[in-house]
Amino acid sequence: MLESLLNAFRAPDVRRRIFFVLFILVIFRALAHVPVPGVDITALRQFLGENPLLNLLDLFSGGGLSSFSVVGMGVNPYINASIIMQLMTGVVPSLQALSREGEYGRTRINQITRYLTVPLSIGQAYAFLALLFSRGVISSFDLFSLETFTQIITLAAGTVLLMWLGELITERGIGNGISFIIFAGIVGRIPGAVGNFLAAPNVIAGVLLVAIGVVTVAVIIYIQEGQRRIPIQYASRVRGRRMYQGGQTFLPLRVNHAGVIPIIFAVSILLFPTQIAQYFTTSAVGVVRDVANGVVSFFANQVVYAALYFLLTMGFTYFYTAFTFKPDETADQLRKNGGFIPGIRPGAPTRDYLQSVVYHITLAGAIFLATVAVMPVALGIFFPALGGLSIGGTAVLIVVGVVVETMKQLEAQLLMRSYEGFIR
Repeated sequence: MLESLLNAFRAPDVRRRIFFVLFILVIFRALAHVPVPGVDITALRQFLGENPLLNLLDLFSGGGLSSFSVVGMGVNPYINASIIMQLMTGVVPSLQALSREGEYGRTRINQITRYLTVPLSIGQAYAFLALLFSRGVISSFDLFSLETFTQIITLAAGTVLLMWLGELITERGIGNGISFIIFAGIVGRIPGAVGNFLAAPNVIAGVLLVAIGVVTVAVIIYIQEGQRRIPIQYASRVRGRRMYQGGQTFLPLRVNHAGVIPIIFAVSILLFPTQIAQYFTTSAVGVVRDVANGVVSFFANQVVYAALYFLLTMGFTYFYTAFTFKPDETADQLRKNGGFIPGIRPGAPTRDYLQSVVYHITLAGAIFLATVAVMPVALGIFFPALGGLSIGGTAVLIVVGVVVETMKQLEAQLLMRSYEGFIR
């Protein structure tokens, strides 16, 4: 692997792309330390430590949220816009038709996603500032004041800037730019987490953590790259005056077709009741206050939290897979192109067969995602000494996924130059 990396640096265009990615990531890390004025940083970090959802967003922004930097919201509004567009594409006929128009359709959908990111970033910045004001982290909050207006515009502009930097990485660098931005944010938090853990070193806990980390990374790579290959046979066909010979290929169905989206959905749904209940824990109405405190106490139970987290992640894995993979459309495309699955009749039988296969292999992907999601919670329950270095399963999944995809793209660049690739 080291020799392959050296070969990548020997190729001028690949080296230029690698350095461009590193340059953009340095800009991102520098922006993460440019603060937006008007907030008590100490109170903000204390509040984030008590809020799991905002703490997760702070992890993805590389600590930009805890320092209230200009890129404090990270690319979360863009991710939300992308998820909304993916869901809308499955239910809105005009967007469905646009998604089938090839490169032009993808370009139009990406453009709509960018436009949607702007109002979402403004709305998220407004909600975040309102939440901080309710918790006494900021002293003033008035939409018509210059200070609040400047803070909202600055946070929204930071998100748009990161979106632009991510697209530059995709166009001129290697890999997916938005994924690289999230990757850099997560990796940027690792030194601080290691420092907190080393502040009270525990040799046994450290060895156990390294062993768990190695096994987790290996399992993530194995599952993420796992796929069920469905054999496809193409019959000979005549188009115009030319006859095309039939052939055999396969349809790859990934074990984890949904990525990390189910974990994000599960976290949002699971933390929403607690977030709402916290606003009423000091209510003057006794019944409301008691109910709010009961909700907070119920979800504060780590065993209950882990069980619900596991079940929700599995449920959303099936839900999102149903949105992203359409057995009926796949069966129709096979029929139109003269392809069929050996032993399965084209049309409805092919659709039913693909749906059954996806249903069964998604079970393995769902269990995998749910296990990765609850692993940090389980480690905190059974091994409290590891709490100082707890990095969420979602973060590990994203980091490993970005590294593997980047290695694949570098391998493709090297193979075009007759170099030996990373993956053997």
